[in-house]
Amino acid sequence: MEPPAGPGPGPVELEVTAENVESALYQLYFDPDMEHKNVAQKWLTQAQSSAQAWRFCWVLLGPDKIPEVQFFGASTLHVKISRHWGDLLSVQHDDLRMQLLSQILHFSSGPKMVLTRLCVALASMALNLIPQAWSQPVADMVKAFQPQKPDSEDGAKACQDPHSHCMTLLELLTVLPEEFQSCRLAQARRAQLRDALTGEWSVVCTVLRQLLQSQDSSDQVKEKVLRCLSSWVGLDVPLGGSHELVQDCFSTLSNPALFGTAVETIVDSISQPDCQRYVDALLSLMPLVLGLYEQLKAAVQDGDMETSHGICRIAVALGETHSRVLLEQLDHWQEYLALVNMILFCTGMPGHFPVNETTSSLTLTFWYTLQDDILSFDEEKQAVYLQVYRPVYFQLVDVLLRKSHYPCQEEYTSWSSDDKEQFRIYRVDISDTLMYVYEMLGAELLSNLYDRLGRQLMDPQLSAVWQETEALLFGFQSIAETIDVNYSDVIPGLIGLIPRINISNVMLADTVMYTIGSLAEWLSDHPVMLGGILPMVLRGLAKAELSVSSISTLKRICRECRSDLAPYAQDILSVSQDVLVQEVHKSSQCSWLMQALGFLLSSLPEEQILGRLLSLISPHIQQLGSLVQQEANPTNKQSIVHILGMLSSLFSTLETSRCSDGSEGAASPRLTPNPVVVVLQQVFALVQNLLSRWLHDSEVVEAVCGVFDKSVRTLLHDFGPMVGQLSEMLGQIYSTFPQASALDLTRQLVHIFAGEEHHTSNIRSLVHAMTSATLSIFQQEPREHPDVAESFMHLHAQILRRRPDLYQSDQLDVKALFFCGILSMNFPETPTVKAACFFFTEFLSRCKDMPVLDEVLQRDGKLLTETLLQAIGGGSSSSPMEQFSDVLLGLNRLCPSRLCEWLEESLQAPGFPSVHVTSEQKLTFTQQILRGQTNKREIKESVKAFSLLCRGLQGSGVSEF
Repeated sequence: MEPPAGPGPGPVELEVTAENVESALYQLYFDPDMEHKNVAQKWLTQAQSSAQAWRFCWVLLGPDKIPEVQFFGASTLHVKISRHWGDLLSVQHDDLRMQLLSQILHFSSGPKMVLTRLCVALASMALNLIPQAWSQPVADMVKAFQPQKPDSEDGAKACQDPHSHCMTLLELLTVLPEEFQSCRLAQARRAQLRDALTGEWSVVCTVLRQLLQSQDSSDQVKEKVLRCLSSWVGLDVPLGGSHELVQDCFSTLSNPALFGTAVETIVDSISQPDCQRYVDALLSLMPLVLGLYEQLKAAVQDGDMETSHGICRIAVALGETHSRVLLEQLDHWQEYLALVNMILFCTGMPGHFPVNETTSSLTLTFWYTLQDDILSFDEEKQAVYLQVYRPVYFQLVDVLLRKSHYPCQEEYTSWSSDDKEQFRIYRVDISDTLMYVYEMLGAELLSNLYDRLGRQLMDPQLSAVWQETEALLFGFQSIAETIDVNYSDVIPGLIGLIPRINISNVMLADTVMYTIGSLAEWLSDHPVMLGGILPMVLRGLAKAELSVSSISTLKRICRECRSDLAPYAQDILSVSQDVLVQEVHKSSQCSWLMQALGFLLSSLPEEQILGRLLSLISPHIQQLGSLVQQEANPTNKQSIVHILGMLSSLFSTLETSRCSDGSEGAASPRLTPNPVVVVLQQVFALVQNLLSRWLHDSEVVEAVCGVFDKSVRTLLHDFGPMVGQLSEMLGQIYSTFPQASALDLTRQLVHIFAGEEHHTSNIRSLVHAMTSATLSIFQQEPREHPDVAESFMHLHAQILRRRPDLYQSDQLDVKALFFCGILSMNFPETPTVKAACFFFTEFLSRCKDMPVLDEVLQRDGKLLTETLLQAIGGGSSSSPMEQFSDVLLGLNRLCPSRLCEWLEESLQAPGFPSVHVTSEQKLTFTQQILRGQTNKREIKESVKAFSLLCRGLQGSGVSEF
């Protein structure tokens, strides 16, 4: 068919007629110009909302139209019925229903997409009319589609093709509950419709059973029956009245063409929590599920993953969803135990996940549920259940350990990276399950694992199979990571066995390391065992392939056992120095190692720390000095950032204020400089030289600031001797090239040293330098520096919190700072907006005691109020609403009368802060804010609700407006 003449690039100005709609559709579907397509799309959307759509939709459904045009006609009809139902008079409803039924009958043979949209339209109509104007839509639909004769009442002509007729009826019955689930309804109306629809479930159930049992029904019809049942199950129809239909569904599992759909339907049907009310119905399904066991075993033997996966889903759905109910049926305990064993078989599915099978992972949550239900009974019942199910859980442990086995090295190497990642996650899930199972099996589980590991390591033939050793250690690690094993009598034996393990295999060696790490707390209580374990960890440290596991284990040991590591310090430092100098590990692992060494050095006598510290870092400081003299290039930059990062990590954990016994040091002033401070003073000139060459590289400057930032956070007041020269350097580098990292470091200095009088002069000069340079940025292009704006706001919030008297200085322009806050609140970046709110919250809290602040607020408070309203009304994301509420609360507590005046003046403007809110809603919002002077939660809820209204989201529970 030749397409009608296209409307050109501008159909927006066309009259809404059937001809123009059809032309726009051709433009949408067949015009290669994307701009024309977009214009057509926009116009067609508007056309669907027009009053003329009620007329043109029928024209577009004409038999002479192409399917795309007919589909749009059917879709338009659905849009009008679902969204513009109020356009119709009640006397028009019957005619519309007859027209719809007639069109559905006409399209019963296709196209399918048109038929489905018409069915959805009729379903939407039914939902509008139930129950008053259309009390039994399902029964009427079934009656209207009786194949043997026409329905004289509706005037619908009977379909001549019984198959098409049947499929059309099933399509109608399927989309009705789907439309109910997808449409937006008030809670009361949704409940009313749900009751009306479930009241007709018996009619639907009868039809579905007849079709499923009929020998004349094709596979296509039966598949549609199954999908229809799934659709109605979503309405929580009672299992008690439909369990016979669900039983019929089991018969379709033997049909490969229907298997997948049948599984989905059965799982949907028995997964409804409400099914627990129908115990007899559930028990009637148990033999059917158990009857699938032989089919499951055959599927596993034949490698039929689809069938085994589907049957497993059914078994888990029944066993997991209704675990407690089925446990309580004591007369049927053997059947449920058989189901549990069937699920255990699924857990132990042969092959490696996810390459050979993907089913076993489905079962893991079942074991949590069963255990929780068993342990929730009273002690007497619990003892009975434990007698039955503890042996099952010991079998489960065996199965899980076997499933956690790695394949042989050659096979594992052939796996894709995605398969390896899925297997890693699978092992994490197994680990979590083992940890949970320990609650039921207790110390006997650890003893069981220990005995098996002992036999494994003592037998040369068994120990040659490294996967079994690895799995047993994996089991220990899973439990020790989260369970307190300090009182277990098998851990000393385990620590004694570990050095006997040959860690030539990387995956086994990894698990050995992680197992040792999981026992770090135990080792801190039993330091005598460290001597047998540490050499193994240090050997692993020298291997790049064990980088993550060995370093993380050493870090845990150094953190937990620091007070007992002095005898091993030299060995640890020597090996660590070697691997760092030889660059065995990646940058991130080097940082972890430095953190470990920081813990280690913290535990040493203070007179030893400086010497060992200098010995550790000297090679890196020398390398840094050499790099500073070389040409600035990406390779050198990477090395510089790496070295600075290692120093930051080292200083983040080197707490020399701790005594060797782990307690806090005395509060008396330090007589000698902190070793970290001594080092920083020695390298300060080198750092200045470095910055002079790399000042305009933000990554290098950030790394330098990171070294001092970590030192300040760790040393606290011990960092004092560095404050003067660091403040001077920070002021110089920031004035030359402002960066957020310098502001963040300044904030730390303010936080710790602002209250110390002998540092006041340095802090004041630094704050003035930082503020002056940042104000220059705000006068130019502040939007290009959101990170600087954010850090600047946080800095001044900290100043107001710790040293508000700095605002008394003539060198701080309070008005300019206030406007910086206003500008920052208008940034698109949420963190910057939140930081501005923190600044204003602190600003307002100080206004009562500081006239210089209050004067600015009284003059510019209206601007702050308008900015807040604009942000709440859609100018900002919804994320900072709590921070906006805090600022409003601060204004309300400080000057409620002025806030009332500012709110009223600001909200008088038409369309402000949004065209979606009325004057009455603005007034209500104002009243709610002013009433909430002491209630932060009320203000927060009012701000959130008003924001939703301003954004056009009236349906989000804000009816109070």
